[in-house]
Amino acid sequence: MTTPDIGGATGGGADVTVGVLALQGDVREHLAALTAAGAEARPVRRPEELAEADGLVIPGGESTTISKLATAFGLLEPLRERVRSGMPAYGSCAGMIMLADKILDPRAGQETIGGIDMIVRRNAFGRQNESFEAAVEVAGVEGGPVEGVFIRAPWVESTGAEVEELAVVDGRAVAVRQGRLLATAFHPELTGDHRVHRLFVDMVRASVM
Repeated sequence: MTTPDIGGATGGGADVTVGVLALQGDVREHLAALTAAGAEARPVRRPEELAEADGLVIPGGESTTISKLATAFGLLEPLRERVRSGMPAYGSCAGMIMLADKILDPRAGQETIGGIDMIVRRNAFGRQNESFEAAVEVAGVEGGPVEGVFIRAPWVESTGAEVEELAVVDGRAVAVRQGRLLATAFHPELTGDHRVHRLFVDMVRASVM
């Protein structure tokens, strides 16, 4: 198992503000991981809080619930606009689904933020009782594999030409990047290893330089 990494970011102090969409899901764990990775981490529930963030994490949880709550809180269109305008965003598990341009098997009325040219299948690795952990080699993350926690995890069915597949498990892409957007099917925030969050914080830092 990967040794937990609790160090700060290599690029300096908390010179960027990264929000965590705090409507549903494992918000607290992402806030802690981002802080350990060197960012100022804040929950985001309102458009004005989103406007103050240099980047955003969309946590794991239930993608249909996040979609409905984002609409109810008046956040869905502001989220889409910020992503279109170049704000860095990272989605884990349900967050990966929210950043997908298309869901293969959406629930009725389910919407996404979009931004990554990919088709994602919900709950692709199985139900809650089929959750598992696996060592995952992630391109761009140094120091060996990360411990991937897969809980009702999606996978990527297909990607467009501009999407880079960063990690594969059982022949399926489970981590991708397109420009300033990053997504993983697994939950690095649950492991104590902050390298994926550090990668994202460095993406945010590069976007504001």
